[in-house]
Amino acid sequence: QVQLVESGGGLVQPGGSLRLSCAASGSGFSFNAMGWYRQAPGKQRELVATISPGGTTNYASSVKGRFTISRVNAKNTVNLQMNSLKIEDTAVYYCNAQRLYYGTDYWGKGILVTVST
Repeated sequence: QVQLVESGGGLVQPGGSLRLSCAASGSGFSFNAMGWYRQAPGKQRELVATISPGGTTNYASSVKGRFTISRVNAKNTVNLQMNSLKIEDTAVYYCNAQRLYYGTDYWGKGILVTVST
């Protein structure tokens, strides 16, 4: 069983920074793409950023240049450094990972990021 556990959410002011981390529990698992999605109330879940095992990244246009995704393959961990945060970044952020070879999609429970004055 794979469980993704997010951490690092919270309340920040506009222009501030926050770092999210997601770690997969258990052992014996390897993942293809890992990434972050987010969902604000009344909106659909949207892709924020993804990263391949080799480090190839993909960002939503709305966060490109402000967010940086990274991963530590040996620890099955994916991080999201969020800088220059905007009010519209407020959402529940979900960690996502796709199991290597099997393609099974795993999701974290979500962690709240609130950007407010």
